[in-house]
Amino acid sequence: MAITKEQIFAVAEELDAAGQNPTLAVVRKAIGGGSFTTISEAMSEWRNRKAAREAPIREPAPQLVVDRLAEFGAEIWAAALELANARLASEREGLETARSQLESEKREAAELADQVSAELESLQARVAGLETSEKAARAEAAVLSDKLSKASERAATAEARAEEISKRADDLKAALDAARDASALNVAELNAELSRINAQNAELVRALADAAKGSGGKA
Repeated sequence: MAITKEQIFAVAEELDAAGQNPTLAVVRKAIGGGSFTTISEAMSEWRNRKAAREAPIREPAPQLVVDRLAEFGAEIWAAALELANARLASEREGLETARSQLESEKREAAELADQVSAELESLQARVAGLETSEKAARAEAAVLSDKLSKASERAATAEARAEEISKRADDLKAALDAARDASALNVAELNAELSRINAQNAELVRALADAAKGSGGKA
C-alpha cells in the first residue's frame, strides 16, 4: 500500500514536536517503509510549509501607531536625557569629592614621606653609630684575643717548667733517698768494722795481760 503525504506530514510533525530531527531515514522508519523519492518530495514540501509558518509577519505599522511611537520615543528620550544629566551631575560631584580626597591623601602621603625620611635619617645615624661600636668592639676583641693567646703561651710555658721542676724534684728526691740508703749502709759497715776492731783490741789486751802475767811469774 502506497504511503500518502498526509502520513508523512503527520509523522514529521510528531517527530518535530518530540524534539527529533525528522530526517528521511527516521521518517521512513517511523512509517514502516516507503519510497525515498516520495518521502523526500513530501518532506521538502513539509519543510517549506514549516518555514512559512515560522516566518515573521512584516507589515508597515499604521500611522497612528507610528505617531504614538514617536511621541513615546520622544518622552523616553527626554527621560533618558534627564536621567543622563542627573547621573552626569552626580558623577561630577563624585569626581570632585574624589579629587578632594585625592588631594588630602597626597598631603598625607607627603607628610608620611617626610616622617619616613626623618626616621630613615635617624636609623642611618644609629646604624653608623652601631658600625663604629662594632669596629671598636672588634678591635678590643682582637686585643683581648692577642692577650689571651700570649697568656695561653705563658701558661703553657709555665706548665712545662712546672713539669720540668717537678721531674727534677722527683729526680733529686730519688737521688737523696739513694744517698740516704747508701749512707745508712756505710754507717752499718763502719759500725761492724768498729766492733770487729774493738773485739780484736780486746783480744789483744787480754793477750798482753796474759803475757804480762806469765813474765811476772817467771821472775
